[in-house]
Amino acid sequence: MSQTARFQSFEDPSHREGAGRIAALRAAMAQRGFSGFVVPRADEHQSEYVPPNAERLAWLTGFTGSAGTALVLADRAALVVDGRYTLQAAEQVDTGVVTPVPLAETSVEAWIEANLPAGGILAYDPWLHTPDGLARLERAAKAAGGRVAPTPLNLVDLVWIDRPAAPRAPVVTHPETLAGEAAADKLGRVREALAKARLDALVVSDPHNLAWLFNLRGSDVAHTPLPLGYAIVSREGRPRLFLDPEKITAEAERALDGLADRDAPGALPAALDALGSAKARVRLDAATGAVALKERIAAAGGTVDVGPDPITAMKAMKNAAEIAGSRAAHRRDGAAVTRFLAWLAREAPGGAISEIDAVVRLEGFRAEANDLREIAFPTISGSGPNGAIVHYRVTRGTDRRVRPGELFLIDSGAQYGDGTTDITRTVAVGTPSQEMRDRFTRVLKGHIAIATAVFPRGTTGAQIDAFARRPLWEAGLDFDHGTGHGVGAFLSVHEGPQRIAKTGTVALQPGMIVSNEPGYYKAREFGIRIENLVLVEEREIAGAERPMLGFETLTLAPIDLALVAPELLTPAETAWLDAYHARVRDTLADLVDPETREWLIAATRPLGG
Repeated sequence: MSQTARFQSFEDPSHREGAGRIAALRAAMAQRGFSGFVVPRADEHQSEYVPPNAERLAWLTGFTGSAGTALVLADRAALVVDGRYTLQAAEQVDTGVVTPVPLAETSVEAWIEANLPAGGILAYDPWLHTPDGLARLERAAKAAGGRVAPTPLNLVDLVWIDRPAAPRAPVVTHPETLAGEAAADKLGRVREALAKARLDALVVSDPHNLAWLFNLRGSDVAHTPLPLGYAIVSREGRPRLFLDPEKITAEAERALDGLADRDAPGALPAALDALGSAKARVRLDAATGAVALKERIAAAGGTVDVGPDPITAMKAMKNAAEIAGSRAAHRRDGAAVTRFLAWLAREAPGGAISEIDAVVRLEGFRAEANDLREIAFPTISGSGPNGAIVHYRVTRGTDRRVRPGELFLIDSGAQYGDGTTDITRTVAVGTPSQEMRDRFTRVLKGHIAIATAVFPRGTTGAQIDAFARRPLWEAGLDFDHGTGHGVGAFLSVHEGPQRIAKTGTVALQPGMIVSNEPGYYKAREFGIRIENLVLVEEREIAGAERPMLGFETLTLAPIDLALVAPELLTPAETAWLDAYHARVRDTLADLVDPETREWLIAATRPLGG
């Protein structure tokens, strides 16, 4: 079987050259009188997914996860990662040079306070930290008896001799039929928000917000249709876009004519100076606005108001066209995933299928579904013990067979022109153990609890996160990631501000799309996760005294009944599963081939038979 995918590489991007690279970094630190340097997994926009020229953390340490921070001192170095990456970090870095540190045990700030020498200077790149993030570093360094200092040039860049060039992918338009709103109308809403907040201007530092606001898309970042750049939207006058002119296609140029002035990125500093000189009151996004932006405006005399970019909330609440597009994308994606699951059920028991085979085959089914632009993220294809690694990324070196008697977890998503999808299914190959069925059913119970939740307006994701955990907690179990993240409309598969997690402090609003993905992971044995995307919608309840909300499940694909222990489900939970499967069957039956249809009918039978 061919092991080539169009959108995903199976080469191992990690390395074991950390000792030499960290030694070079330490030499650069010593030459400048610095005691340490902070290397976050971030670019100038504080993005989760970054272009190759911003993969500083991976280049330095070998760690390729999407979140983490390296702290390099003269005599020690640490890599602080959250619970998703504890196993991965230990496998990828040279632990003789870099010590992986679980975030749950020690924060970045706690490590600095405990390890920065008295009088030491901790250097940082002001483009890679937000003002709030810098304040935390400053407090930690002060507590250690030291201080922080900015560097005019990133020290990793100084020693990264073959650093890639900045991306220059074409910038294209996103049709208004799919966007659901003209860019001019979106700009009007932003100006109204600025006026209400008594602000003169907004610096748009988040590329997702820039793309949404101007109805543009690009491909500067893998798997996410983003053009990297900035914009300044003033309460009065035309907005200014700062994009590499070589990236803007003729189509995008025509769409922007009359809408916004355009400049090369090199013109941004002067524009920030002009805002400062005009004594403007400028909103800088707390989540993505770099310290360098704030200091430039303030140095020129402006007032910087650090807070939420109003575009973020606007973008999160999908309009009717975006919701219709998402539903259509999920129908096509559901058919592709169902074809894959049927194929897997036929082929996996023979033991000939590998993790890479599964990735390639699933991408092929999606490509045949129509309008596939990209995958939404590298597919997590984990067989047996690899499924216990939450963000496992299969390579040719780690690829293993999908073996009978094991669980196989596949977490994947697609970027279609009309929507972004994200789905996880865990399937039993052969006969599962009683422990596997127990754990799977507890995860399913948590998934159903979220899917059926009804809650008043103003409820946050943190308030319902425990719904997904209770069945696991009752058995002394849990999982170390959030229950759900926001999802964009042909944008990022991880979109804020909404999330279902202990840190989800933003109220859920109608039109928001979030994932519902509780899990369970037994290290070195198996992993379980069940993920659907859900849409927040209004709910009419007879006699209700408050406006209520609930979820519409968007994702459509069978859940493996072989892993369900019916005796652990309540009648209401069984009814939900049967109704969900009936909907999957009715929606997808005419979208798949006859062989898959036969499998689908069996896979979605009522739980009682």
